[in-house]
Amino acid sequence: MKRIIPFSRYFFRATIISAALIVIGLIGYVVKGGFNNGVDFQAGLLQEIRFAPTAFNISYSGFGNASVSLSRNRLDIVLSGSGVNAETRAFPFADYPTLDSLVQGLSSITGIQATLFGPGDVSALSLVQSAQSDSQLGVVPFMVHYLPPNAEAIPIEDVRAALQHLGTVSVQVMGQPSDRHFMIRMDASEVDGKEGVPAEEIVAALEEHFGEGGVAVTRADFVGSRFSKQLTQQAGLLLALTLLLILAYASIRFKPQFAIGAVLAIVHDMLIMLTFIIWTRMEFNTTTIAAILTILGYSINDTIVIFDRIREITRIYPNDPFENILNRAITETLSRTIITTVTTMLAVLSLFLFTTGSMQDFALALLVGMVSGVYSTIFIAIGFVKFWDIQAKKSAKKKLAPAPIMPAKAKQA
Repeated sequence: MKRIIPFSRYFFRATIISAALIVIGLIGYVVKGGFNNGVDFQAGLLQEIRFAPTAFNISYSGFGNASVSLSRNRLDIVLSGSGVNAETRAFPFADYPTLDSLVQGLSSITGIQATLFGPGDVSALSLVQSAQSDSQLGVVPFMVHYLPPNAEAIPIEDVRAALQHLGTVSVQVMGQPSDRHFMIRMDASEVDGKEGVPAEEIVAALEEHFGEGGVAVTRADFVGSRFSKQLTQQAGLLLALTLLLILAYASIRFKPQFAIGAVLAIVHDMLIMLTFIIWTRMEFNTTTIAAILTILGYSINDTIVIFDRIREITRIYPNDPFENILNRAITETLSRTIITTVTTMLAVLSLFLFTTGSMQDFALALLVGMVSGVYSTIFIAIGFVKFWDIQAKKSAKKKLAPAPIMPAKAKQA
């Protein structure tokens, strides 16, 4: 016969530990000044840049209008207006594989002047799309950037140092380090009241530190306080709706005490993850929200498996004490829980080890959430079910207890 582990002995101790961790999280929220909000939850200027030197520039001095459009596999020159035949001259990178051949092809268009700055033998596929990738050409040269082969990664600390004098600026890594791609946010209070274009100030500061012509702006947006507030509200609404749907599902499939226990367990997981995020100063952004929602789904799945086992064992051993049924259910599903969790954590661990930036933070948050999910399923969800059963039995005893008999003297009086 398989040995039954008495998990129920540790329910109360586990509750104290969980409460202590949550209190530590609340203290951290006050001491650390709240979350380390990412660019998604703060109003201000959002700008994506890539550190990419200038490949070549293009200018136009002919009749009519000319614009350039850069896509992943080709570059187009669009001619229109009076004095020219409206046409689009396409330069597929399959036909113009290098920067040198591409510049020569562009220079063949009447009125177009293209000057090469980068190595001529570099692949045209290395060209970087920018926020100006569909831009009007004129006498002022239009700069086209490229990502050098085997480019060295630029530390995010260096980028932050270059922008420090501008005020409240936050920086986030985008993609792989070799992409040299960053998202920069300037707080709304820093943008308001500034003369000129703040985006140009950011580029100027970066070029002063890393070299002129080496920064390509791939995206520039201003996020107003209303949008930032709306995104925050939507994130809170999404979490609340998730909890409500889980409560409804568990109530239909099981008894109310099981549903409440399940919701308490996933709320516990969310609070433990937030505690970890606060104290480690991990950036709180939409990726963090995705990690929390992922863990909520993972945790409730584990909880439902044990709840199903409790229901089955109750039918098999109807005369067993309820506490024994809970311990038996947890013990019989423990191997399944460990195997599932460990195999999943191995995949997430590889994600943590071989990625960077927000994806690495996502994996780290998942690792913490998985440990918390197993713990909360056993000690929070099942612990609450046991607590409910004890309180229900006490209430039933009070109802069945006979009414106290009044003394005879009291009756005569």
